Amino acid sequence: MTAAVILVVDGFGVGAMPDAGELRPGDTAADTLGALAAWSVRERGRPLRIPHLTGAGLARLRPDLADLLPEPEHALRRRSTVRRAALGYPGADTFAGHQTMMGADMSHVTLCRVADRADQLTAVLREAGHRVEPLGDNRAPLVVDGAALVHDNLEADPGLNWNVSARLDELSFDQILAIADVVRRVAPVARVIAVGGHSDRPLAESVRPGPDDTLGLDTPASGFYRLGGLQVQHLGAAIDHSRQLPQATAAAGIPVTLVGKAADILHAEGPQVSNRPGVDTATVLADTLAGLRRGGLTVANVQQTDLAGHQQDPGRYADLLEQVDTALPGLCAALEPEDLLIVTGDHGNDPTIGHAFHTREYTPVLAVHGGDSASAVPLRLPDLGSLADLGAGVGRYLGLPAGAIGHGEACGF
Repeated sequence: MTAAVILVVDGFGVGAMPDAGELRPGDTAADTLGALAAWSVRERGRPLRIPHLTGAGLARLRPDLADLLPEPEHALRRRSTVRRAALGYPGADTFAGHQTMMGADMSHVTLCRVADRADQLTAVLREAGHRVEPLGDNRAPLVVDGAALVHDNLEADPGLNWNVSARLDELSFDQILAIADVVRRVAPVARVIAVGGHSDRPLAESVRPGPDDTLGLDTPASGFYRLGGLQVQHLGAAIDHSRQLPQATAAAGIPVTLVGKAADILHAEGPQVSNRPGVDTATVLADTLAGLRRGGLTVANVQQTDLAGHQQDPGRYADLLEQVDTALPGLCAALEPEDLLIVTGDHGNDPTIGHAFHTREYTPVLAVHGGDSASAVPLRLPDLGSLADLGAGVGRYLGLPAGAIGHGEACGF
């Protein structure tokens, strides 16, 4: 059975898109790969140890980094192609990036503060039987049933996501989720995130302002991460999952394996589907190899690179990228002649840019085929207009019928 693996290195960008400065002018300089390569030479006195990624196409994609990247490793001698992909959705977000890649049209997602929709939120929540009042003198956050806060998410781009947060000793997670379901009905943003945890203080004491007049819960300060028992569920914008790559593949009777964060934010069901959630990079890479050997479609997400970007820790990010590179020979050795491995990203997360948000960058699309090749030098292909084109292309590679994927123009690899 033909196998196709999409390995998403979360937050792996290769340079700012032309509109990157519209949200933050400084992001026109965003370049996750370039920043990591320069940091390694400057701080460690050596290039990044990513010879297989370089050989799979990064060297062709970024010849300007020739003095900063290691010599390409072509020992695997596999036919490969390389290109960049524009994101194809507004902003820079993991959920929107993966949904777009799998075939959803996320162009309707907007950046919006809770305060901008406070009246509408109040009305729909009261109609659903909840008590609602603003916190203090501001229009938002909203306090629901005396315990839950509906607030701006302060850990993503301003206005990208909203949270519904409450202490689990005041509301059960099912009650928090029920409030989030109502909020989701009218929310124009990418995600409404239900969050329940334990705090040693009233949540109102951990509310602080964020960029662009946002106002929300400082989740780390609340103790939710520190005190254990955290429960989280992401409610995304309405999506027809039946026309996304994982569900369409499963419906065709082809095995589907979702690994790491991909198992949390993508949807597919049926006897063909295997979910392998996890965060640890070594485990994610091992499960990716298991998915490849199972055959069919595997979509995996290496999440810890993105976390290192948020922590503005280039050393940690570099270590993780080198760990991914170390796994590539094993993945490539497992490819049968008709198999395909794609290494890509969902957005950028430049750890040296000066803030802890995602960066709006092109992502690399490194495609490696099974079987030996007379030439190991990757073929540079034209850029993709959207990550959706990548997913549509993988659907075609697996033999799905035309129109099975809802959005995207099928590319070749």
